[in-house]
Amino acid sequence: MIKFHPSEEYLFNYVTGELSPAMLMMVGTHVDMCPQCANTAQEMETALANKLFGQAQLPEEFEAGNEGFDGAAMLAEIMAQTPQQHDDKVVKLSNELILEGKRFELPATLARNHHRIGQWQKLIGKMWRAPVQVGGQDVLTMIYMAENTRVAEHTHKGNEATLVVNGVFNDETSEYRDGDIMFLDGKVKHTPETRQEDCLTLAALDAPMHFTSGVSRLLNPFSSLFFK
Repeated sequence: MIKFHPSEEYLFNYVTGELSPAMLMMVGTHVDMCPQCANTAQEMETALANKLFGQAQLPEEFEAGNEGFDGAAMLAEIMAQTPQQHDDKVVKLSNELILEGKRFELPATLARNHHRIGQWQKLIGKMWRAPVQVGGQDVLTMIYMAENTRVAEHTHKGNEATLVVNGVFNDETSEYRDGDIMFLDGKVKHTPETRQEDCLTLAALDAPMHFTSGVSRLLNPFSSLFFK
């Protein structure tokens, strides 16, 4: 059962396309995995469509915290868009990722963007990472942690969002399983680790992380290498 979800504000901005490319991918993948958030997003889409075409007002709970939303401007922008020409090449849908001899089934949003996943690189210990090229200022990365792997205690110079695609990991406050999404900022220190199970995650960063304990602090001058 998924315990950690994006806020309604995040879902609203996902539906209206106002998130960064990396966060659109993050929230979209969570929505693929979470029936609760998928239903909420569908309700928002229906309410927005009704408002755009003058059939109804947005429900009060959706308008709260989104006072800046301009439905008329959004509709005008959609109508003004020039249809794009597409070539005959079709990106083959691949809903499977193979890493270290293991097969992982990808949610629909990730599967549609499988071609954006770059080359996997081995990190310290039993960790692997692969960049996901979606554009924008944020860095989107897939991270694989084998069982019994720990990331040194760290905080963030900006914001981090992490989504569990498959498996489980823990930190000082909770356990995170398939579909769970967590949002952290510079006020939080944590030490992610796997135990008996491995874990595949999708992570979005808008600034490098900062190691805070022991000899791992020596890595801080190089932390920007992971932010690319």
